[in-house]
Amino acid sequence: MNVPLVLTAAVGGTYNDAAQHSQTLYGTFAHIPGLKLVVPSTAYDAKGLMHNAIRDDDPVMYLFHKRLMGIGWMPAPDGPKTPVPETDYTIPFGSADVKREGSDVTVVTLGLHVHRALDAAESLAAEGIDAEVIDLRTLVPLDTETILESVRKTGRLVVVDEDYQSFGVTGEIIARVADRDLGALDAVERVAVPDVPIPYARPMENEVIPDAGDIESRVREVVSPE
Repeated sequence: MNVPLVLTAAVGGTYNDAAQHSQTLYGTFAHIPGLKLVVPSTAYDAKGLMHNAIRDDDPVMYLFHKRLMGIGWMPAPDGPKTPVPETDYTIPFGSADVKREGSDVTVVTLGLHVHRALDAAESLAAEGIDAEVIDLRTLVPLDTETILESVRKTGRLVVVDEDYQSFGVTGEIIARVADRDLGALDAVERVAVPDVPIPYARPMENEVIPDAGDIESRVREVVSPE
């Protein structure tokens, strides 16, 4: 039976809208069999993934992070803008994108945190740490092969997510890598939101939602463990 339905929803915090409007429920939707789950990080990917979602015969959850939507009062991440062709194009589901190649550590993430991981990678490069950043683009289906290929090269894995840590994306990705090739992993860390409601107060919200500094710290831990 075909269910060609696309549901779009805004997700994410970082703008002080408290626990009622700041969740990033990737794990909630990815847990439901039959739903495909799309999370773009750039304008180019957003269009290509949406065109593919519209053509898909299965129900698709299409989740935008609010900070990436171009809302005037909510500044977008720094960095180059991605040109979007006016012509029709699609990006297939289950095809992660290596946004930055590296040799020392693999950083896997999605949505807003692709940009935060890229910022962290640039800072780490100044210290001689070469981080590869993988943008999942879709959680269901998940491109496990691209992750494995990178981890087999670097030996180190850091998974970054704005969902809650328990029962979430970070644990699932680490488990899949371990199931498929445990010997490839020399070190692993995850960066996620602790299991608390997202606070309203800005300093507290900044404390619980991972930023580039948090990613840098975890990368240093796996690259140079004490």
